[in-house]
Amino acid sequence: MNKKHLWGILVVLAISAFVLYSDLKTTPINELVKAAQNINIVAFVLIFVLMILSYVCEASIIAVLAHRKNEPRRSKWSFFRIPIIQALFNAITPMSTGGQPAQLAAMIQMGIEGGRATSLLLMKFIIYQVAVFIAYVLTILFGFHMVATSFSGLAIFIVIGLLIHVGSTLFLLAIMFAYKWTKKATNWVMNVLAKFMKKERVEKWRQATMEKIETFYAESQKLKKEKKKLLVATILTLLQLLIFYSIPYMVLLALNVHASWIAVTQMNIMIIMFMAIIPIPGASGGAEYSFQTLFATFVSSHGLLVLGMFLWRFATYFFGMILGIFGWIFKPKKIKGPEND
Repeated sequence: MNKKHLWGILVVLAISAFVLYSDLKTTPINELVKAAQNINIVAFVLIFVLMILSYVCEASIIAVLAHRKNEPRRSKWSFFRIPIIQALFNAITPMSTGGQPAQLAAMIQMGIEGGRATSLLLMKFIIYQVAVFIAYVLTILFGFHMVATSFSGLAIFIVIGLLIHVGSTLFLLAIMFAYKWTKKATNWVMNVLAKFMKKERVEKWRQATMEKIETFYAESQKLKKEKKKLLVATILTLLQLLIFYSIPYMVLLALNVHASWIAVTQMNIMIIMFMAIIPIPGASGGAEYSFQTLFATFVSSHGLLVLGMFLWRFATYFFGMILGIFGWIFKPKKIKGPEND
């Protein structure tokens, strides 16, 4: 972890502190105390249990994809630390750009060769992107009207977030199922850009994009051959998303607020879409604002809403950062596989 990452942590803490100050300034303390006294302890504990289960599912996905016969067994901790380290670096880098490199570093530390680790992460990424794509599309089809009718300003940003994700997922699917066409289409786009921009810059983009297309295509073909692993990893990914998306519902139960699980989960997925386009580490500020805006639908008391927002933010964001710091400090025993010999 370098100075850049420490600055990321400081930015996140500063923005979160400002949001906390702004909310507390307009919220009577007795209102927050009353809300805290009535917390459902069982549901409160389950919030963090669900978050840990989400990390367990993600660790299991990597373990399933990495499994090989006649290979030394690695500890559960070595796999569990991968998603929590990802959570830490996703939280402190703009647009969550630090998560993938951090996962790669964690896998190399446990003894998986760099090239193979990259391959496994690409497989995981493809499965995850497709699963999230399905969740986003279903949410927009069946739940977007709730946001569009009440929060038109926020709805625009949600649509932008969706379009970015849909575009990237369709690009991945095009590589998998229309490889030659994708390469031709990419070259055509680059040729058009070269007419308006410096050719040297466009050529760098072309080379980098073509290399990624080749890598994704190679990994997608491997994935198609590993049907059993693909099925298990897909089921675990869907389970992971189901658990993670359910956390705001559990937050409301902890506050003794009863609402429809489907409605709350749809709202949460749309918040995540909105957060995807905020170029600040952890989408700080925007995440808190969107949660309060959307979940005011379910919570009438301002004190409950503020408490719920910070409980949700701590569980899904700061809790992962704390676990990730421990994951980064306590490294597992490095076990070399056959590819290292």
